[in-house]
Amino acid sequence: MVVLSDSMADSMADIVRARADDDAVALRCGDETWTYREWVQCAADRAALSATMLDPTRPPHIGVLLDNVAEFTMWLGAAALSGATVVGINPTRRGDQLAHDIRHADCQLVITDSGSRHLLDGLDLGVSRLLDIDSPEYGASVARHLGSPLPVATISPTVQFLLLFTSGTSGTPKAVICTQGRLAKVCQAMIGVVGLEATDVTYISMPLFHSNALFTGWAPSVAVGATVALRRKFSATEFLADVRRFGATYFNYVGKPLAYVLATPTRPDDHDNSLMRGFGNEANDADLEAFAERFSCRLIDGYGQTETGASIVRVADMPPGALGVAAPTVKILDPLTGDECPRAHFDEHGRLLNADAATGEIVNTESTTFEGYWNNPEANAERLRSGAYWTGDLGYRDEAGFFYFAGRNADWLRVDGENFAATPIERVLARYPEVVLAVAYGVPDPIAGDRVMVALQLVDDAAFDPVAFGDFIATQPDLGTKWVPTFVRIVDALPMTQTNKVIKRELVAQRWDTHDPIWIATAGGYREFGHDERTALVESFRRHGREGLISR
Repeated sequence: MVVLSDSMADSMADIVRARADDDAVALRCGDETWTYREWVQCAADRAALSATMLDPTRPPHIGVLLDNVAEFTMWLGAAALSGATVVGINPTRRGDQLAHDIRHADCQLVITDSGSRHLLDGLDLGVSRLLDIDSPEYGASVARHLGSPLPVATISPTVQFLLLFTSGTSGTPKAVICTQGRLAKVCQAMIGVVGLEATDVTYISMPLFHSNALFTGWAPSVAVGATVALRRKFSATEFLADVRRFGATYFNYVGKPLAYVLATPTRPDDHDNSLMRGFGNEANDADLEAFAERFSCRLIDGYGQTETGASIVRVADMPPGALGVAAPTVKILDPLTGDECPRAHFDEHGRLLNADAATGEIVNTESTTFEGYWNNPEANAERLRSGAYWTGDLGYRDEAGFFYFAGRNADWLRVDGENFAATPIERVLARYPEVVLAVAYGVPDPIAGDRVMVALQLVDDAAFDPVAFGDFIATQPDLGTKWVPTFVRIVDALPMTQTNKVIKRELVAQRWDTHDPIWIATAGGYREFGHDERTALVESFRRHGREGLISR
């Protein structure tokens, strides 16, 4: 079994080539299995096919619009060997937005299948060829290159390997550049962090077009020679069955999957499974603890970005709600002045006392591995300022040096003259027994600033109890007085990206214009926000000259 050392793994091409004579199981997808020897040959065949299709005078960018299927990984391998770039295309994008992503990334070729091909119909994509992996033509094209030798060219670590679009939860997605060398270094780091070994089976249900699946699941598994087990799309109800069927020992997650799995009915044998560990980000403390207890699985949750510009790691005995600690170069800066923000102070109940002053942007003030956004100088200038990498994420830091996440820049609210972020509110609401997911955001106030609105997704068959919720709110000692929700929206499902991140901008835009039931705070708790309440609210906006904030 070949295990790469730091010195050997200079590029993803090195990592893929090292598996060429490996007869261990590389990939399981449904009922099909490939050894590494077979999988590398499939990658070489597709590299030879792409060489006949790509114009050498243009960037060798190959768009991949697929679910988690074997072909996706084979095209990743092909690009690694040939020096091409895989552009991960988000299948939840539609129409002009989808076409924009493909054109912006300068894709020459798009790989898709019969399930996604219709998304491209009638769009101006600017591509030379579309390949449908389910079509007879594709099979015949690959067949003409079966048994192709591995490309002979040496691939430099500086060669671009991936263009990965950010999730776009608060704006237009940007295509993050990732070179072969950067991903090779990420592989080595991840292998060390999670203790990944060749005997592991990595379960990947997070989408392969996103950095989480590639950086924490697929690439380090190939580097160490572990088996990758793919599921087309994440399913909370099938999660444990998949783990048992594949014998998965490791999995990755991003966003809210832990909450969804935990919302499935418990069984007395949930702990009887092969999982040993999982790695991801954006899970809350309660879900991390409950998941580890229920499934007997160690979880490592960290803070990071596709750009890999700054990282924060969890350590033992952290305060509740903390992200962890970071290198001395990572700080909380005021985005207006560039000065470091004062440390956060809490009362005896854990309530943040100086949110306005302590909350700023998480910034790496020195070296960064960020390699830029493709064809987007404005976004590059926004991210890299005054020699520092600005994450676009809000946070605060306590006297002991622990960092806390406070949301994205778009999550900043101002209520009654007090500025604060949404994420601390969400952490409190996550404790409510019937909540699966809670999202807090700002909506306009009729007089000035914002009011807090929350959207709650409850466990199946649960009915919202305004009295019980009001009592819960009143008894949370760390919920700031300005943080109390004015509006509560009950949703069947939250708008999500395919990487399980809430698209908060949709909730902000909809405000009260929804068929979902909404409740409004009163002196004694909450009452239904009906026609009369809405009419009175609109009139209040007009009376104070702020009707423009609610016009459609």
